[in-house]
Amino acid sequence: MVYFQKMTPEGYKQIEDEIAALKADRPRRVQNLKEARALGDLSENTEYSTAKRELRHLDSRVRYLNKQLKYAEVIQTKKDGKVNLGKTVTIRYEEDGEEESYKIVGRMEEAVLDGKLPFDCPMGRALMHHKAGDTVTVEAPIGNYKITIIDVDE
Repeated sequence: MVYFQKMTPEGYKQIEDEIAALKADRPRRVQNLKEARALGDLSENTEYSTAKRELRHLDSRVRYLNKQLKYAEVIQTKKDGKVNLGKTVTIRYEEDGEEESYKIVGRMEEAVLDGKLPFDCPMGRALMHHKAGDTVTVEAPIGNYKITIIDVDE
């Protein structure tokens, strides 16, 4: 069974941009490796070991990101008033009345500090497919809590 990774069009583009940046940096890394190799004795050449490790890491990251794109399922938003990938949701925590807004994104786009919330985290799962005015219970490892959806921005 093939598992597709759900993401927004913006998330897909973000991964494409990272791949392009890594590929653009690869010639510099290869040159660093060549220069370090020319220094001589490879058994005690830390520059060579470091350059080789950095190039290997870059190639590994490119392979990983390409695999993410290969198995990506880009979700287009629908104007149905329901919380889904790509939409911004404003919520209120029932315990303290604090309000916050998050853009619902795929797992690869996760960056809560940037106001993004993955659809498959406890809060994301609780919010998915609900509308403004709904109060949902978030089942989190630290304990359950209630939030009310104030607005779903199309």
